[in-house]
Amino acid sequence: MTDSARGFGLSLPEYPWEAMAPYRAAAQQHPDGVVDLSIGTPVDPTPLVVQDALAAAADAPGYPTTHGTRALRESIAAWFGRRRGVPGLDPEQIMPTVGSKELVAWLPLLLGLRAGDVVVRPTVAYPTYDIGAQIAGAEHVAADDLDELDEDVRARVRLVWVNSPGNPTGIVRCPESLKKLVDQARAIGAVVASDECYAELGWGDWDVAHGGSAVPSVLDPAVSGGDLSLLLSAYSLSKQSNLAGYRAAFLAGDPALMKDLVNSRKHAGMIVPAPVQAAMKAALDDDAHVAAQKALYRARREQLLPALESFGLTVEHSEAGLYLWSRPHNDADTWSTVGRFADLGIVVGPGVFYGEAGAGYVRVSLTGSDERISAAVTRLSGV
Repeated sequence: MTDSARGFGLSLPEYPWEAMAPYRAAAQQHPDGVVDLSIGTPVDPTPLVVQDALAAAADAPGYPTTHGTRALRESIAAWFGRRRGVPGLDPEQIMPTVGSKELVAWLPLLLGLRAGDVVVRPTVAYPTYDIGAQIAGAEHVAADDLDELDEDVRARVRLVWVNSPGNPTGIVRCPESLKKLVDQARAIGAVVASDECYAELGWGDWDVAHGGSAVPSVLDPAVSGGDLSLLLSAYSLSKQSNLAGYRAAFLAGDPALMKDLVNSRKHAGMIVPAPVQAAMKAALDDDAHVAAQKALYRARREQLLPALESFGLTVEHSEAGLYLWSRPHNDADTWSTVGRFADLGIVVGPGVFYGEAGAGYVRVSLTGSDERISAAVTRLSGV
């Protein structure tokens, strides 16, 4: 580094997935090809109804609005009422975002957090929650209940992330659990931001198509008490609609916070492209493709879960989402288990990427094609 470059940059930690390079290389040597069940990127086609909407909106010579078109925001509000148990949401309280990861990373800064402030995230969690705190210069702590925190830390908490269904664990927080966290945060004046990106992918007791309950939102009246102050809900269409390549997500909640966030994002030029906004509206107006995609994931899950168990792993939680959160019966460390999978030509996610409490675990994604999932099942079962 030259002297002129010293002192520049955010000094963020190295992107964790770089550590997977040797395991990916080993897995690629398998004669039947690699099965990548690590990052969880969708592999199935983007629905034609969405592709058609994108193409129809391709003539977009003017600047789109940061707040999003009224038509899109009305579709999001209708979706919240129809799918998430949040009736009567005002479209003014909604904004599209360029995927959900950028929102997670930039929200602390856009909320005005600074040195000395504290961001709370789940004990086992997506690492971008911590990165967002670091970008803002704030501190980050891991807790699933604010009563776990020392009083001096509690007094400095300004943002609490809740992730339900959780990535990587698949844990779903019931309305009572969410309400408790909301009440704790409001008591100290902290914002609760709920990352709900896997909400349409509940299994078992949370699988509506099979008689279960819908995964609750932080904006649900049973949680919020009908008051959305200090509450934000983030959602992405990447998983439910195979739109990861579109960077299509949105935020909804507290009207005062939303007004300020829209204004800040206008200044920063954080705008979802107009054709993507049109595609988002088409995706949100069509429930059929979501059910069809979920059926594919359900079938893959039903194959992969017993195969993991036969390979000597216990699958914990995983009641929703696209991952099977697993640990070996012999309590081997994470990297040994990652290596065992790589020897079979299978790439999985290391649990240590998700915090200290993830040590010993691996995250196995359902986002493989039917053919690749079948190949993984065959290898894991020793058939």
